[in-house]
Amino acid sequence: MKIDKKIIKELTEYLKEFNLTEIEYTDKDTKIKVSKSINTSPLQSLANEKSVKKDVDKNINEQNISLNNKQVNSPIIGTAYHASEPGGKKFVEVGKKIKKGDTIMIVEAMKTMNHVPSTLDGVVKEVLVSDGQPVEFGQTLITLE
Repeated sequence: MKIDKKIIKELTEYLKEFNLTEIEYTDKDTKIKVSKSINTSPLQSLANEKSVKKDVDKNINEQNISLNNKQVNSPIIGTAYHASEPGGKKFVEVGKKIKKGDTIMIVEAMKTMNHVPSTLDGVVKEVLVSDGQPVEFGQTLITLE
């Protein structure tokens, strides 16, 4: 198996750009995980533990919300945009009926604008990311009823 160094370099750039500590890429039978270590003081560790607890609580709440709703998640990491241009018409808004395949947002990654299609039919219940917000792979963008 030959490792594609270009992918590792791109993943490393994502770590820096989005201030991540770890990122994983999977394609067919290839799985690449890139991470960086962080040296922390005891005070930073305590602050990180509180932050992790807050994130866990938030995730639990999001999971409880998602049990009753359908979710559309980001297929890539990048910056989410609600419209194709600044001030343009938003792709989705709360209450809008959408079909599978309709563009719900654009996620910019490495200067490429990627249209994110809905994976489900439904009515938009909630838009969970703001315009221009960085998003992670798998992060829920919208919920549908």
